[in-house]
Amino acid sequence: MFVYILYSEKRSKYYVGQTANIEERLRRHNLGIVPSTKNGSPWKLVLQIEVLSRSEAMILEKKIKKRGAKRYIDNQFGV
Repeated sequence: MFVYILYSEKRSKYYVGQTANIEERLRRHNLGIVPSTKNGSPWKLVLQIEVLSRSEAMILEKKIKKRGAKRYIDNQFGV
């Protein structure tokens, strides 16, 4: 399982999600299949974190969303 952060330059927005297949999920986001991201294409993958289970992915996704994706990235990588 992966927790991932996408960025849309078009909307200047981040999106946080989880999936078992990053490539397929990114493809679906960029095709406009995912309602919450259909207006932001193209989305770029800016971070992916592999975790051991779906429950761990859900916990990390919630943590990132609560903090904010940009702040999470900045805190993790000292930007």
